[in-house]
Amino acid sequence: MGNKIHPKSVRLGYIQDWESKWFSLRDMPALIGEDYKIRQLVRERFRLAAVSWVGIERAGSYLHVHIHTARPGVVIGKRGADIEAIKKQIEAMTKRTTVISPKEIKEPELDARLVAEAIAMQLERRIAHRRAVKRAIERTMAAGALGIKVEVKGRVGGAEIARREWMREGRVPLHTFSADIDYGQIEANTTSGTIGVKVWIYRKQFFSRTPKELIQQAKEEGVEIAAVAAPLAAQAAAVPAAAQPPAAAPAPEVKPEP
Repeated sequence: MGNKIHPKSVRLGYIQDWESKWFSLRDMPALIGEDYKIRQLVRERFRLAAVSWVGIERAGSYLHVHIHTARPGVVIGKRGADIEAIKKQIEAMTKRTTVISPKEIKEPELDARLVAEAIAMQLERRIAHRRAVKRAIERTMAAGALGIKVEVKGRVGGAEIARREWMREGRVPLHTFSADIDYGQIEANTTSGTIGVKVWIYRKQFFSRTPKELIQQAKEEGVEIAAVAAPLAAQAAAVPAAAQPPAAAPAPEVKPEP
């Protein structure tokens, strides 16, 4: 079922974090709806700012909104005019003291939402879908991704019958929970209809590997084995005696009968 579930949902609290950070038993439905309206407002106002996701934190009467974008200058505006305007809108909507913090995305090529948005914009400009997808895959892999999968679905290329096409390069292990996989989806409004774009990016692997894998990597990179083996030996020596397996008992001495 790895290809039928949202890749982020099974990794929340494990290697990925929630976009909304607050807790309320009584007002939870209203606050969830409020979060949705805030995110919609941010995306509509900063449509050209390459906004990936919006984090929301609540504490008492305070509201903190983190806008993760590849173009923070567009969000801030001239002398902070744009960010001040949306701050007033959010405060009028929520009746809370609001703080807005734009955060720059250093590597937009490794953000699935931004990659899907770039592909959708090219499809709307009538660029061939295969060319747009291949270009996005090349840029993502060049940025250091371990794998990427892109799927487009709809009247691709203006075809009469809708179909689904996908391309993949590298590995995208959806069943491996320690694999940091980013997922993003968006719709492209073309002249022939709506085309859905989905992107999976395998960015890195969490947690340490086995000593055998570390030594193999050192050999491939030309690193001396002693430089790798010394930390492993120190780590093994730090294990308490109770955690180590007991020593084997000596074999009983057998005396020959007279």
